[in-house]
Amino acid sequence: MGDATTKGFPATVDGLVRAMDAVAPLSGAEDWDRVGLHVGDPERELEGPVLLTIDLTERVLDEAIGLRASAIVAYHPPIWKPLDRITSATATERIVRRAIEAGIAVYSPHTALDAAPGGVTDWLTECVAVKASKNPGDDALTADVRALVPQPVRETSQQMKLVVFVPRDALDQLRGALATAGAGQIGAYEVCSFASAGTGTFFGTDGTDPAVGESGRLEEVEEVRLEMVCSRHALPLAVETLRQFHPYEEPAFDVYELQPKPMRASGTGRRLVLDQPATVPQIGQRLRAHLGVTRIKFALPDGMDENTKVRRIAIVPGSGGDLVSTAVDEGCELFVTGEMTHHTVIGANARGLGVLLAGHTNTERGYLPRLADRLGALLPGVAFELSKSDGDPLLVLK
Repeated sequence: MGDATTKGFPATVDGLVRAMDAVAPLSGAEDWDRVGLHVGDPERELEGPVLLTIDLTERVLDEAIGLRASAIVAYHPPIWKPLDRITSATATERIVRRAIEAGIAVYSPHTALDAAPGGVTDWLTECVAVKASKNPGDDALTADVRALVPQPVRETSQQMKLVVFVPRDALDQLRGALATAGAGQIGAYEVCSFASAGTGTFFGTDGTDPAVGESGRLEEVEEVRLEMVCSRHALPLAVETLRQFHPYEEPAFDVYELQPKPMRASGTGRRLVLDQPATVPQIGQRLRAHLGVTRIKFALPDGMDENTKVRRIAIVPGSGGDLVSTAVDEGCELFVTGEMTHHTVIGANARGLGVLLAGHTNTERGYLPRLADRLGALLPGVAFELSKSDGDPLLVLK
């Protein structure tokens, strides 16, 4: 998407998309998610405020229209299933149709905002891994924090690795030729390679004309193993270039597909190891204060009670039941999330994992003020408003 200038991104729908990508790159979203720009013309100016909400309901859209908003950032994707038509038959159709009619763009970050460093999940961890210092600007947490499922990242220029064996006197020419074909790019660096010396052997059969030695006998040649990364797109040209510039009739080379590299600070959920263990009620009190809610539910497995202190904690905003097995495999003792089905709670407890539930959107909504501040810094001159109509659809009887 490109970086912001010193003055920030332009006050357009495309500028909002670029700012959101700077905060929460869509590459971090789950494969099943429906993230990104749902409605809107990228070239349209942001002449009115941008409304932030967890859910884009008809009431929230009414609010946006009343504010003369230019765009809505809806955390949960408003378009989930493909639409066959856009009429007034369903709430989703009405929301999309009216947003288009009002010229309001709609963007949804969802799991991309969960996965990103400094996103929803990291915000949620702050109540469990309390800051070591109360000094302003001191963000050190009293826990080791990493992604529960680290985000796999593979740069386009490093999708493949090309390995070729070449005589030393032909090394520089071949390396330079492969670089011009697109191999050897790592970040802002070009002609990146690794070379190691060794001995190669070959036996040329009848009809061969080896560049080194003779056919009809086993030859030993001092060679260099040259390794260079390459994109999948550039690979065919790189192989053709290799054959063209290699001195041998039949150059020996290998092609390897590289695995993505895990990003410790980015990905699904977080795994915390507390410096100072705490009981589940203590953690629940921290969570309740952080979220500003009145009720927290928890379930403890056999062998764990309200006085048991835990150290390893899994945290997933929203609904985290699908990651129970991962949390168990990672040695977690407690799973903090918004909601979980009855049978998933029972299953988690049966595997020795405590569960602490704070309500689905309760574990997400409190991040919106921080998102507004971050976007405001990237889009100076654009006003960001928090929806007053958005709220947890489930009420608590008192």
